[in-house]
Amino acid sequence: VHDYLRSKLCSLYENDCIFDKFECAWNGSDSVIMTGAYNNFFRMFDRNTKRDVTLEASRESSKPRAVLKPRRVCAAGGKRRKDDISVDSLDFTKKILHTAWHPNENIIAIAATNNLYIFQDKLNSEMH
Repeated sequence: VHDYLRSKLCSLYENDCIFDKFECAWNGSDSVIMTGAYNNFFRMFDRNTKRDVTLEASRESSKPRAVLKPRRVCAAGGKRRKDDISVDSLDFTKKILHTAWHPNENIIAIAATNNLYIFQDKLNSEMH
């Protein structure tokens, strides 16, 4: 469970979201794992650096050469920065349940509701 969702477990249970199964995908070198989340977010965890990043699959981010901006979800009542998203404003009907990573290239596919997003990173070799 993502830490910011701990305060929402009762709501997730009441809406049957507690039974959602988010797939995980590994990059070609098995150093980064990716999984989906609510609000059309997806998360990546780097095993070597222990860093993680939350990104959003949206129409704005799917424009050619668009750069994905890291997103930060803060717990209810916690300190928020300007671009932070409150856990209370997450849309639990928008969820990424299926992700895939190309076995050799840094290309990912994200399935969100009825949309398929494909992102490619030519600059960085691992995260983002």
